[in-house]
Amino acid sequence: MMKRLPLCLTVVFLLIFTISAHSADIYVSPAGADNQDGTISRPLATVNAALRMAREWRRLNDPRIQGGIRIVVKGGNYFLNEPVFIRPEDTGTADSPTTIEAAPGETPVISGGRNITGWKKAGSVPGLPAAAKGKVWVADVPLDGGRPAEFRQLWINGQKAVRARDRNADSMSRILSWNKADQTCRIPWPAIKGLTNAPSLEMVIHQWWAIAILRVKEIRVQGDSAQLFFHQPESRIQSEHPWPAPWISKETGNSAFFLANAVQLLDQPGEWFLDIGAAKVYYWPRNGEDLSAASVIAPYHETLLRLEGTIDHPVKYVNIKGLRFQHTGWLRPSRQGHVPHQAGLYMLDAYKLKVPGTPDKKSLENQAWVGRPAAAVDIRFAHNIGIENCLFEHLASTALDFGKGTQQSMIRGNLFDDIGGTAILAGVFSEEPVEVHLPYDPTDQREWCRAIEITNNLITNATNEDWGCVGIGAGFVRDILIAHNELAELSYTGISVGWGWTRTLNVMRNNRILSNKIHHYGKHMYDVAAIYTLSAQPGSVISGNYIDSIYEAPYAHLPDHWFYLYTDEGSSFFNVKDNWTPAEKYLQNANGPGNIWTNNGPAVKDSIRQQAGLEPAYRHLLEGRKTADKNWPINQEKK
Repeated sequence: MMKRLPLCLTVVFLLIFTISAHSADIYVSPAGADNQDGTISRPLATVNAALRMAREWRRLNDPRIQGGIRIVVKGGNYFLNEPVFIRPEDTGTADSPTTIEAAPGETPVISGGRNITGWKKAGSVPGLPAAAKGKVWVADVPLDGGRPAEFRQLWINGQKAVRARDRNADSMSRILSWNKADQTCRIPWPAIKGLTNAPSLEMVIHQWWAIAILRVKEIRVQGDSAQLFFHQPESRIQSEHPWPAPWISKETGNSAFFLANAVQLLDQPGEWFLDIGAAKVYYWPRNGEDLSAASVIAPYHETLLRLEGTIDHPVKYVNIKGLRFQHTGWLRPSRQGHVPHQAGLYMLDAYKLKVPGTPDKKSLENQAWVGRPAAAVDIRFAHNIGIENCLFEHLASTALDFGKGTQQSMIRGNLFDDIGGTAILAGVFSEEPVEVHLPYDPTDQREWCRAIEITNNLITNATNEDWGCVGIGAGFVRDILIAHNELAELSYTGISVGWGWTRTLNVMRNNRILSNKIHHYGKHMYDVAAIYTLSAQPGSVISGNYIDSIYEAPYAHLPDHWFYLYTDEGSSFFNVKDNWTPAEKYLQNANGPGNIWTNNGPAVKDSIRQQAGLEPAYRHLLEGRKTADKNWPINQEKK
């Protein structure tokens, strides 16, 4: 059973998330207009306009705000011209919070996408495979600021299409070699006509616990193989960083890869290609799809909602309830490549040290600096924030990010489905100027990410673009509670808590991972676990979790390197107890002191399994769960 909050904290959270029946209401509707008064009969058209109205009420201390402000969003689609932006001036109080919520029984959709219309059968398309001729449709790409909009995702009637690639379904090829000195890779050449003249071609390569996305600059074909050169900066970073790097092995096979994003690769239904130079998008419809009547949406924005204060003026007492967030993009790979360090944090610089050792770690042989991926909902320097009963879907990168300075807040009862990256990210993950192996322990407590409750959320079909992301990722966090969530259909790890790879005491304390249900994960990557930790975290507990069914990753370099629980480098002072797993397949790698393991494995009583995952009031979310792939094998512990 998860631990109960102390009575004083329970009262605080009730005050934070309870809205007075006498709150002032501002209405928003797709049929409204921003020059109206925001009443139910004359609603506004945008949430930003409603926030401006509420902001003025607070500035003028209007009597209507005494019971709080409620922005009621009517059902329908809200295609954003700019993100919703909640500022310090929008701050509420415990007695007068601001709530943005769906109208009763209605479904407002906050979308970062645009409809693509005007589809017609394509005529002659240079480079199109013979099998696709007469079957592909084409539409003009809408302009964004006078230029063709760039995007990496396309949804047809709510289903994500596949960027044209050389190996279909889940099939991949294997590299022949990697030359770090000249930053090139040699691959078997697919002999696809015209592929050497594909200016937007990308290589996606599988590397241990992460993938890299590399823009191909030049191809030199030599017989049945080819040498690939890549654009900067990813070319340098990919060849200089040691972890994770391309794998070369006669025993288990070299790193797997596929090529993507060329019209020459558009060879089956469900695939598409964006010709950014010609401002055209091509798509081969699946059976039953009629593009003349279909909803075709491409993402235009990477962020839908920003809730951001400052260290001196955090945003406080704001609740988001019942909204649906859809259609965000992820453009960094198209512009700078994507070479991650871990959990989707991309490397800005990384290299092996000629002389090992840093002040914190005498044996460290590499350094890295990372950036943070874009998020659909991005929250920083904010207190007493509630995200409840929302739906996050069709998002290309991180769905929800509680970053630096977020405190005393809650993420509860939400559904995350079709997420390209991590579903929920929280805490600091080494700010860009700071090397990743250094402990984070700021003296100013206002920087801390602390007292965040992540409870009763369903995460399914996440990490489906950046396979190295995780279901829930928490970096340097304190007093965080991750409890009664269900996570499934993940390419890599379920819950990851910690950062820094260090035994040195830091800001992390008293983190609790309790009664979660994690299953059907590790579909593409390895060096994987349902629950994974890093670094010293005194007073932290992993207990009562139910873990099952790790997919067999088809291109794992070390096929047996999968785990149910994994305390990695520097993990210290954890109490790991009463977790049900099918076998005692755990890894304790380079751990620090103070870890206690008690009563974990298949002998744990059945009540642990029965109580883990969503609590009864939230099990309706399971209606949105993606079913497991019955044709994909499950790892079994060898006897």
